[in-house]
Amino acid sequence: MGRDLTALFDPRSVAVVGASDDPAKYGHAVAAQALRAPDRRPVHLVNRRGGTVLGRAAATSLTAVGEPVDLVVISVPGAGFEAAVDEALACGARAIVAITAGFAEAGPAGLARQRSVAARVRAAGSVLVGPNCLGIADNTTELYLASDRFAPGGVALLSQSGNLALELQLRGEPHGLGFSRFVSLGNQADVTLVDLVEDCARHAATSAIAVYAEDFGDGRAFAAAAAAAGKPVVLLTAGRGSASARSAQSHTGALTTSADVVAAACRDAGVELVRTPREMTVVLAALAAGVRTPGRRTAVFTDGGGHGAVAADAAEDAGLDVPELGGPTQDRLRTVLWEQSSVGNPVDLAGMGEQRPLSYADTVGALLAADEVDAVLMTGYFGGYAASEGGLGGGPAGGSVLAEGEARAAKEIVAHLTARLKPLVVQSMYPHSPSCRVLAEAGVPVFAATEDAARALAVTTGWGAADAEGPGVPPLPPAAVPLADPGYHGVRALLDAAGVPFPVAREITDEAGLLAAAAEFDGPYVLKALHVLHKSDAGGVALRLADREALLAAYREMHARLGAPAYSVEAMADLTDGIELIVGVNQDPRFGPIALVGLGGVLTESLRDVAFALAPVPARRAEALLRGLRSAALLDGVRGRPAVDVAAAAAVIERITTVAAAHPEIAELEVNPLLVRPDGALALDARAVLR
Repeated sequence: MGRDLTALFDPRSVAVVGASDDPAKYGHAVAAQALRAPDRRPVHLVNRRGGTVLGRAAATSLTAVGEPVDLVVISVPGAGFEAAVDEALACGARAIVAITAGFAEAGPAGLARQRSVAARVRAAGSVLVGPNCLGIADNTTELYLASDRFAPGGVALLSQSGNLALELQLRGEPHGLGFSRFVSLGNQADVTLVDLVEDCARHAATSAIAVYAEDFGDGRAFAAAAAAAGKPVVLLTAGRGSASARSAQSHTGALTTSADVVAAACRDAGVELVRTPREMTVVLAALAAGVRTPGRRTAVFTDGGGHGAVAADAAEDAGLDVPELGGPTQDRLRTVLWEQSSVGNPVDLAGMGEQRPLSYADTVGALLAADEVDAVLMTGYFGGYAASEGGLGGGPAGGSVLAEGEARAAKEIVAHLTARLKPLVVQSMYPHSPSCRVLAEAGVPVFAATEDAARALAVTTGWGAADAEGPGVPPLPPAAVPLADPGYHGVRALLDAAGVPFPVAREITDEAGLLAAAAEFDGPYVLKALHVLHKSDAGGVALRLADREALLAAYREMHARLGAPAYSVEAMADLTDGIELIVGVNQDPRFGPIALVGLGGVLTESLRDVAFALAPVPARRAEALLRGLRSAALLDGVRGRPAVDVAAAAAVIERITTVAAAHPEIAELEVNPLLVRPDGALALDARAVLR
């Protein structure tokens, strides 16, 4: 069930320690907000000087309040913070909101103080938000302990930035977005983002969870909590584009960035990842409409060719499909439109709106009724006639009749939506016009920008159809005995024990060993120099050595040049009709093992055709990742080549990623290449880097 945060969001009583009459102090803003609902619960103001604060008598200490206090907000200078916490706990506080800063964000000494305080809070059976936070609010319980007001609604906003929270409030207002809760995360010394996501998932008044986070803490636990939430989670995060600070020693490490990790975790957990506050608002507005569909077949409807073409491109860029409509649907559209209208997709009124504004509604109704249409994007001038009548400019002169017709069309569009529950999103040149407001008030998302409308529609489609496995965070396997031999043959043995197939191979250190190995199996042979980083680039791999003489000659040349301490003699795999893949796992400090799959071989880093997922990767998800590569067509055979055994490759990917997930001491594990042929898959090289 997670942690009990009842005292945090619905306390029996509240005290603000550091309440002040000075508007420059945060204790003034929090106290003023706390007093907005004095009849809901007792609110005590504490100021060490006593007197009055905001016209109310202030206690000189929590002890002087004379009764237990359920939730305490602490906004005092850092030197007095620990004493204030101890007094709050002594007075029975079950929850503390710590505004005071100067802890983990200030360096090692501050981190030590923060950990000590958090330990005392937990030992007392209490919970603490912060320190270094900006407060909390719960509109459903009339708890107002932040400096600003948040309009009531269904979004729980969990943010590490106060200003970003305020921007989301401002951007959400035109779309009717409001907030059930607001929590400033602060340093997450005790109550974490994971705790809050779990609690908001249980909160009946919360319909969606919006998160701005720079520090996930346990990122994998966050992903698991989001996947299990049962309601949409939308994430905005910073620093996604920075590469890992650790020096990577494999292709996997070199290719994996923070952006890849976060995107993989979000996809697997079903989290909507956004890049800006504007995009977050767009996504939340679309989710608030409450209409979703598993399909992505989109009809673009416009009253101008330019808007239709731009919207069709934007829709496809957002991952929507814009197929040509079938004959029966086109015939149905022709019965409500005039001859010059286009009915293929985009559907274009071609000026009919000025002759008969109700044609907007007729067309929307026909599109919503079509079985081949999952969602509709209406774009262009709709709203312009009423905008002209309302003095907003841009419409035709004397357009009152058209304005009235457009208003009726808006109401009929709403009626069509009631009868046919499919996503409809509108882009309008006049999003604030009376006609567009009719749509917005009925729950239809309306935007000024075409790309916003397309992104909004995309978030309402594809529900339940994106991945055969469905959203979820794979559990980590039990930790295995740590790898003792991180050398090439030690890693091969580890993977071989897990069922990963390799060609036969022998490790040798001299010519005698080389000849003995060659006598065990027939050529052609492969010779590899061991303990050499990126062997192929260094000239440490020789292929297709036909016989023992060729193998011996290659060994002498390679050893003279590289002087490697050991070599591997291997049977040459049949590369005919094969495709080389890469499979790797990189240990991320926040999200744990992250898998990479893609086109492999020596061109891995040049082509960068790879996909990421939380490890271990089940075979069905592995196959979906492979099918999603840019080069996926190669798997099914091109230019006369046969299709390769993708299912076999996916099964091997599951085994490799499971091994890596069971060995947290391995920072990077990589099989490159994994040869996939029509008759199966074979690992041709492997590498591990210990932490």
